[in-house]
Amino acid sequence: MQSPGKSLKEALLCAQSEERLTVGVYESAKIMTDDPDSVSFCVLAVDEEFECDIALQIHFTLIQSFCFDNDISIVRVSDMQRLAEIVGDKAEQLEDAHCVLITNPAEGSWEDPALEKLHLFCEESRRLNDWVPEISLPGR
Repeated sequence: MQSPGKSLKEALLCAQSEERLTVGVYESAKIMTDDPDSVSFCVLAVDEEFECDIALQIHFTLIQSFCFDNDISIVRVSDMQRLAEIVGDKAEQLEDAHCVLITNPAEGSWEDPALEKLHLFCEESRRLNDWVPEISLPGR
């Protein structure tokens, strides 16, 4: 099986090409509130400022809780800059890549195999009481 980091990168790029990606804490919270059933996967990214940003930590706690309550798979990455490089096509997205959501594919379309691998990875991690597993994204 390929690494979870490689699967995450593939799932993000696939979702981006199908316009199923939401970047940003505020934008993600809005989608989770408006249509939680549309959300398939959540990525939380930390960086140096995370430890000092109490508001961001509170947002993460609320997002994690929401994901747990709605059976949304969730992972954490420690390289926000790399995540922003993968998903960002606008300058403002690079600023707020702390939270990225992948929404479900359209009804009747093919399931993304990389996303399916990530769901299995998260399921296995939860069995081991690792509720928000950390994934390392591959380099360029």
